[in-house]
Amino acid sequence: MKRETHSIRTNAQEDLEREVIIDIRDLYKSFGKVHVLKGFNMKLYKGENLVVMGKSGSGKSVMIKCLIGLIKPDSGYISVMNNEIKTLNRETLDTLRSDIGFLFQGSALYDSMTVRENLEFPMRRHKKKLGPLTDTTPLVLEALESVGLADAIDLMPAELSGGMKRRVALARTLILQPKIILYDEPTSGLDPITSKEIIELMLRIQAKYGTSSLIITHDVDCARVISDRMILLVDGINYAEGTYEDLITSADPKVEAFFKK
Repeated sequence: MKRETHSIRTNAQEDLEREVIIDIRDLYKSFGKVHVLKGFNMKLYKGENLVVMGKSGSGKSVMIKCLIGLIKPDSGYISVMNNEIKTLNRETLDTLRSDIGFLFQGSALYDSMTVRENLEFPMRRHKKKLGPLTDTTPLVLEALESVGLADAIDLMPAELSGGMKRRVALARTLILQPKIILYDEPTSGLDPITSKEIIELMLRIQAKYGTSSLIITHDVDCARVISDRMILLVDGINYAEGTYEDLITSADPKVEAFFKK
């Protein structure tokens, strides 16, 4: 299968110039006779917003689960901040995960907890990273202020709009001061105005905290605004890679299909 090449520089040249935060090489994963990932490769560089697009069932979620050690790939190499995932014991892997923030598609807030309690939950799980805390309120307020929702600290999730829930989920992600943020369909189910607000918020957070972000999305407008670079996952591989402008000008029919209205 022919793959498109959009970068003039070689990967080796780029790696010398920029720090590689996530490195995936020749990743394979099958479930029975269903071959999902067939040699997927990906690099995420420090401070970069990398968008991965692919149709439903293309293997995006499988790739993410392999990346954080939730499922074991059939073969391949995965390194996160110079830690090879398959060599880590459970304790070391859990420590590494504390440096990775997740924004889930459905926000995944605990309905029985207030906003404050939702943000305090990961702090209790990772006490070792944060050290002794006699009062969690300053950290909770700082995270909520970053997403413009300090006034919602004592509300229940049922009292929040969809966009507010997404913001609270993002604040919960920020509470552990992650070095990497994984976004799973961050604008899914939101109206265009709220989607734009979430995208702008993601950009502000990246600029403020210097996070490296991996964004899984079907939202072409989101990809256009937020991506420094994009990868199209097709047929189990990184089929095409480049900037948004590189990809929208491609004549490859499989690439064009992603950008047709």
